[in-house]
Amino acid sequence: MCALKLWNISRYYISEAIKSGNVTFAIYGLGGVGLALVAVWLRAGAKVIGVDLNRDKVEALNRGEVSHPEEKVRKAITDALKHDRFVATTNGVRAAKMADVMIVIVPLTYRKDGPDFSNIDHAFDQISQGLSKGDIVILETSVPPGTTEYRVRNILDEKSGLIAGIDYGLIYSPERVMIGHAVEDIEEKYPKIVSGIDEKSTEIAEAIYSTIAKAGVIRVSSPIVAEFEKLAEGIYRDINIALANELARLARKLNIDFNEVIKAANSQPYSHIHKPGTGVGGLCIPIYPKLLSWTAENLGIRLELTSLARTINEFQPRFVISLVHEGLNLININRGKVKVAILGLAFRGDTPVTSNTPTYVILKGLLESGIKNIVVHDPFVATDPVLATMNIKLMSDLKDALLKSNIVVIVTDHSIYRDLSTLDIITMSGADKIAIIDGRHVIELKDAGGRVLYTGVGRPWIKI
Repeated sequence: MCALKLWNISRYYISEAIKSGNVTFAIYGLGGVGLALVAVWLRAGAKVIGVDLNRDKVEALNRGEVSHPEEKVRKAITDALKHDRFVATTNGVRAAKMADVMIVIVPLTYRKDGPDFSNIDHAFDQISQGLSKGDIVILETSVPPGTTEYRVRNILDEKSGLIAGIDYGLIYSPERVMIGHAVEDIEEKYPKIVSGIDEKSTEIAEAIYSTIAKAGVIRVSSPIVAEFEKLAEGIYRDINIALANELARLARKLNIDFNEVIKAANSQPYSHIHKPGTGVGGLCIPIYPKLLSWTAENLGIRLELTSLARTINEFQPRFVISLVHEGLNLININRGKVKVAILGLAFRGDTPVTSNTPTYVILKGLLESGIKNIVVHDPFVATDPVLATMNIKLMSDLKDALLKSNIVVIVTDHSIYRDLSTLDIITMSGADKIAIIDGRHVIELKDAGGRVLYTGVGRPWIKI
């Protein structure tokens, strides 16, 4: 793969160089977002090296086995393999030596005492060993403010002997995607936020991302601003979801439907009340408040509202568990005899991602309460090691999952569940009576002859 150092050419020619296939990108981290980035740069015309520590994943990709829910991603990678424009490797040092632009999108996890930077440190340690003058290095992982300018810059400068802003470009540009339509998010939907550690890095960042972002590029004054901005996006959603969850509980006590409240309230242009749910999952929204709170606490500040919202949302799966027990009492079935069907393992609808899914918390709580006969249905998740440790069966056939169920809990808003009605569910169950907890307010309420007791997170119990 031929090298073209973007640091050394006019920013006005950068887009043309990428589209002509003269620029090689190395993408570090081949998860859902990483593979979407691979696909986007391949679609733009670049050559791409994918880097991941998982040897099985790397070998599968090189065989053309692309595990990703988006057809655009699968097609871009398989097509590129045929034309020698893509290769996957576990050797991050060699990838850095071969690439002109290195993008890091490895996961950042959070432990009890703070963020775990080990994945990021390892990726940049590898890059530092293959870094050359003229290279461009970009971080896209969501990180605490200051990570790029201090932690990443120190690793690269100290271990490579080069100087950021003089010998190579260093940029922060947060990913802003949802798996399932990530390619569309990057290429069409959202502006790209960019900032470099110096003016030249920022200019190059704008030129690079202008190649792919039809919605435009927004330059901010420093990587710290860009890092803060990304976390603020997620915290905004977390706080508003917490508000919705809290108000929904009150609506139930008032014996009203919170959906009606939302519809009326949001007719006012300054009201944007979110829908309540079963909890907040994924690798983003549950983590961002902790990252920013950790940053704040290191500066002697406590983010009160941010922390409270996180507490409310972390409790939400346990609120769903309480609804299950209410349902048991209402239909008068013993915990030892009931069969509970959980619809949805993924944390979000129409994706296979189970990271931090509220379903795990719900299942654990039900098991601890003495309910043992539990099955989980998910059309997108084939196997799950967590369920295996719980001795809970994961099913792909909805009818089999619902058969003889007395309690049905809809946890995830998969499209397949939107086609269900209360009558459909009791018919597939075959039970004389059933309690349905619709945690996403997705199913149709259809007369079932009074055999169904139905509730939602923001709805009272009703007989249907």
